[in-house]
Amino acid sequence: MINYPKKFVNLYCLHYGECDPNKCTSIKLKNLNLIKFIRKISGKLKNCILLNPFSDQEISNKDAKIVKNYGIIVIDCSWKNILKFNKISNINSRRLPSLIAANPVNYGKWEKLSSIEALSSTLFLTGFVEQARFILSKFSWGPEFLKINQKLLEKKKNI
Repeated sequence: MINYPKKFVNLYCLHYGECDPNKCTSIKLKNLNLIKFIRKISGKLKNCILLNPFSDQEISNKDAKIVKNYGIIVIDCSWKNILKFNKISNINSRRLPSLIAANPVNYGKWEKLSSIEALSSTLFLTGFVEQARFILSKFSWGPEFLKINQKLLEKKKNI
């Protein structure tokens, strides 16, 4: 069993409700009180790392201080409606490196991550490995995500 992390980064979700609630990783995290749903990015939330696949900057360990102090925002919408990301801007927008999904819907596909996979990758790459493992442990397939992406994540984490 993976223990609750000592240092817990704030996790936020801008949820569009376009998913199957029974398969939505963000909803499960919310039900476990591990993420807070937000309606808009305003106030202190503007300082968070915003995960955005269209960002020019890739997440790195240099972002650890921002993650620790403000947290991470994931946008939960259908991959079919991904262009919504273009309309959301944030000074701390970051994209993830190319990773392989382990979630049952997109298993084995490059860059088709669920919200939990995106969040855990960000946590891992910014040094919050314990929390990354903890939130992934809430999903039967979660540990598989780190397993299939371990080498790439370790390489990117140390850049």
